[in-house]
Amino acid sequence: MVFSSMLFVFLFLTANLISQVLLKTPRAKNIAMLVFSLVFYSWSGPRYLLLLLGMVFVCWFGALQIQRTDLPEKRKPIMIVTITICLLLLGFFKYTGFLCSNLNAIFGVPKAIPNIVLPIGISFYTFQLISYVVDVYRNEVPAQRKYWMLLLYASLFHQCIAGPIVRYQDVNEDIVRRRASIGEISRGISRFTIGLAKKAILANGCAMIADSLITVSSAELAQVPAMGIALGVFAYGLQIYLDFSAYSDMAIGMGLMCGFHYKENFDYPYIADSVADFWRRWHISLTSFFRDYVYIPLGGNRCSKSRQIMNIAVVWFLTGLWHGASWNYVLWGLFFGVFIILERFVLKDFITRIPKALRHVLVILVIYFSWFLFKSTELAQAGIMLKGIFGLNHNGFTSVSVGLAFRNNIFFLILAAIAVTPFGKTLRTIMNNLSRRGGALYWINAAWEVLHPVLLLILSAMALVGNSYNPFLYFQF
Repeated sequence: MVFSSMLFVFLFLTANLISQVLLKTPRAKNIAMLVFSLVFYSWSGPRYLLLLLGMVFVCWFGALQIQRTDLPEKRKPIMIVTITICLLLLGFFKYTGFLCSNLNAIFGVPKAIPNIVLPIGISFYTFQLISYVVDVYRNEVPAQRKYWMLLLYASLFHQCIAGPIVRYQDVNEDIVRRRASIGEISRGISRFTIGLAKKAILANGCAMIADSLITVSSAELAQVPAMGIALGVFAYGLQIYLDFSAYSDMAIGMGLMCGFHYKENFDYPYIADSVADFWRRWHISLTSFFRDYVYIPLGGNRCSKSRQIMNIAVVWFLTGLWHGASWNYVLWGLFFGVFIILERFVLKDFITRIPKALRHVLVILVIYFSWFLFKSTELAQAGIMLKGIFGLNHNGFTSVSVGLAFRNNIFFLILAAIAVTPFGKTLRTIMNNLSRRGGALYWINAAWEVLHPVLLLILSAMALVGNSYNPFLYFQF
């Protein structure tokens, strides 16, 4: 079950919200939320629910032992063992096949590569549980004494299977005692419907364009004209932002409707004027996780330049590997790591002297070419695409089908490109400011605030009816 489905919106979510309204005590609300979350997680098959239950138990028990122990020489080993168990489970399910395929390519063993199905959302809830255990060790949060309450935190269906990565300290108070005000419910409904429309209309539309031009077959991909590859990667860059930010929008919106306050996960990354700025705006919860739990413990900015470079390389290797068990993801992460190192240690003075508009253009080019790696299923495909965009596959510049795809979708792509900028947010702020003057503008703005969630819900439902093409890219992580 995905957020952008009729079943979820009109049955599952509706039933969940009704239960949260009818139940009065926080305990009753939490029990109901836990039941809904476990049903949601088990929807595609309950077999990996046991894995989630087991990992939560390990972290619940480990955190309690850490809190009960005053001696640092005992607390740290407990933390390390607890985290190691979580990482080993994540590694087994996510990276066993990748490791075996590389060993097979080098040494010829094992003969058979195991096909292990990746439990949905394991990368997200594993990182959440790790952050919880470390925060207990650092005395930043108290250990949760009730197992089922920690299970609620890890399994909340708003964000369990595709983020954002929510830290326990950010929602602890909301779990224990929460109450959604009318204003928060209204903002939550608006945020959810904006995310739903962003996904159902814009992201899915961009996905169809990208997948029609960037084919899976390497032989067919080599024949795609340069303009087709350029257009396909452009559509994919829009898709991946609209897709994942839409999921975050919907998670934040559903949280507000129930009294949970999740932090923002995206801040218009395509307006960044440096690669570092892009990653301060893109998937903020993941970037901050690696900063606080990997980069700073490794020494952060306090150590020598050479050590800082090594720390950055480690972080971006792990960032790429987190996104997928494939060398193209690893290189994608290291690609950004190289540019961040260049910005910080080599080009810092040069970058500050060039105009901001030019910096922005250069960053967009870096981001654009990074999607060649991310879109590819293997490195050979990335190479074919990179050669193809420069016409080195003898593939020509354009064709009748590519020209037709461009003409048919140009206005849609312009709309999608506007949607990844703060244009809509700025326009809404202007309208709110003007409405404070009273008169007709006040009533127009008030009517819009009431009607736009309904309009977006109707448009999204129309887009989803009969449309089986409804992927969420980050479900693979």
